[in-house]
Amino acid sequence: MELDAHVNNDVIPYSGTQPNKRMRKKSMVWDYFTVEALGAGCTRAYCNQCKKSFSYITDSKQAGTSHLKRHISLGICQVLREKNQQSSYPKTDGNQYTANPPKKRPRENSRFTGNGISFDEERCNQDVAKMVILHDYPLHIVKQQGFIDFVRILQPQFNPSCLNSVERDCVAIYLRKKQNLLNVINVIPGQVNLTLELCTSNQAMGYVFVRGHFIDNDWNLHRPILNVVTVPFPGSEDSLNQTLVTCLSDWHLEGRLFTLALDKSFSSENVIENLRDLLSVKNPTILNGQLLNQNCYARVLSRLAADALWAMRETISKVRDSVKHVNSSEPHKEKFIDLKQQLQVPSVVNLSIDDPCKWDTTYLMLVAACELKEIFICLDTTDPDYRMTLTMDDWKQVETLCTYLKYLYDAAKILTQQPYPTSNLFFAEVSKVQVELTQAAFIQDPFIRSLIFPLHENFDQYWRESCIILAIAVAMDPRHKMKLVEFTFAKTFGENAAAWIKIVEDGLRDLFIEYSTQMFLTATNDDDGDDIMIKETYQEGSIDCSLFVDGDELSDYEFYISDFTGNPQFKSELEEYLEEPLLSRAEEFDILSWWRVNGLKYPTLSRIASDILSLPVSTLSADSVFDTQIRKIDSYRSSLSSLTLEALICAKDWFQSE
Repeated sequence: MELDAHVNNDVIPYSGTQPNKRMRKKSMVWDYFTVEALGAGCTRAYCNQCKKSFSYITDSKQAGTSHLKRHISLGICQVLREKNQQSSYPKTDGNQYTANPPKKRPRENSRFTGNGISFDEERCNQDVAKMVILHDYPLHIVKQQGFIDFVRILQPQFNPSCLNSVERDCVAIYLRKKQNLLNVINVIPGQVNLTLELCTSNQAMGYVFVRGHFIDNDWNLHRPILNVVTVPFPGSEDSLNQTLVTCLSDWHLEGRLFTLALDKSFSSENVIENLRDLLSVKNPTILNGQLLNQNCYARVLSRLAADALWAMRETISKVRDSVKHVNSSEPHKEKFIDLKQQLQVPSVVNLSIDDPCKWDTTYLMLVAACELKEIFICLDTTDPDYRMTLTMDDWKQVETLCTYLKYLYDAAKILTQQPYPTSNLFFAEVSKVQVELTQAAFIQDPFIRSLIFPLHENFDQYWRESCIILAIAVAMDPRHKMKLVEFTFAKTFGENAAAWIKIVEDGLRDLFIEYSTQMFLTATNDDDGDDIMIKETYQEGSIDCSLFVDGDELSDYEFYISDFTGNPQFKSELEEYLEEPLLSRAEEFDILSWWRVNGLKYPTLSRIASDILSLPVSTLSADSVFDTQIRKIDSYRSSLSSLTLEALICAKDWFQSE
């Protein structure tokens, strides 16, 4: 019997031992192909779009559908590909991009591609959102034709999400990760330290980045951005208090704020006093009030570096022009290299132009130029286009400047380390800068004295306003305890060292009493139920119930406190810790691991250590440490909603910390 010229598209002819039996189609390729019988034993499949034919059945042998799938899924079909490109957002059934999509199939979000690999559209949407977060891509990247074409080449089945979908996915990721972080913060044994960083924009708005610093139950240091709050700018100071209140409530931190650090550039006395009321330690005299820190270490170093560079701006400009000349063309660069070989200068540094907004790049440019100064001095003899006039005195002054900039550079570099250093490491570094600037400020050389004296005055103020809290932190280091404090204060304060040492010792003692009180009262409240049960059980027994309540309810606490404040026969945890021999100064010492191991021996001190060792000295992120200007939020990000902006910034920070 002669076969029909066209085979019904709802069935697939089967040529075998039962020629009259037909099978229902199962493959999705039949939404795009029609089979036609060309004669006995020969059936071909025709693409509905480009009409190209493919073998399907030949002499009772069936070719399968893999080659048909590739024709559609890999974009080989020219007509289908052109129809897809006519629309920025072609509609899809979740399987292929088509001009006229077929009816939806089951299991839409997880299907198989042309090569048999499972495709999860929901996972792809989440990964696109994560990509946007991690790399600061604009949300509308999914609308850009270049992105769409690129994704289609990789996976023709993927439907790029619309702008609103990507935004929702980013916020959803943020909210999920925020809940996970909140779960961690809720169970930490200690308190939280906060820093406030102000960023500006072109829209007369400021953005306060609130970053938390704390140590978790496993003694791991965390530094997540908790909130990004929009405030008026300038005039943002009045909003700071409400910003912090909102953050504390949002993260369940009421009564758990140990220290707060913010930069002087946007703080007034009224604001400071309002913020101080939010600290958990209410005594403003403890540690000379340094639990509220108005000094950002990175900002202080940047201001000093900027002042030094400004003082030598004319000479630095000549060096910059010299570097520009060498890098301006290949002939200039070749002449420079040839002269370097002739003079046998061993330096291997590369000359690069600095970024005036990053003072470390200027410092590195000057260092490189100084190493190659012999070449610059003779360069005009081989390169007639070079007309800079840098004298030997100029180069000597640049080298002197680099000597003192190196102290600032090394000090700031620590703030960029990963993982972030604990606070015990900063006392030695800060005191080193203080000592070097003090010595240079009173040197006989008039150039050095005039260059460094203003820097010393500014840094000396920072040192006096921050050294107590830094000394407390280094005292929590069992390799140093109070010994490094005593040695350093003798160098920096001279005959006044004893008074400064006493302030640190009193601060340690006050903190110990403060924490002991809190832990005792917490333990007492937890045991109230047990006390009542014990008294009821033994009220007619031989135990004197007055031991539990004795007129003055605080008498047992007063007795407890007197043990380590006035009893010479009893040594407190603090006294035992300070009197024990120092640990050897091993290079790979992990202070957090040490306190985790010794927490049972020093329960109160370990609680203090967890709060002190996580306290921040800088309000800036690692990538802003060398900035000479306040960070600015670009116009695109300023146009986003407050929730979306906070989601993008916080989620990126949390991803990177993982």
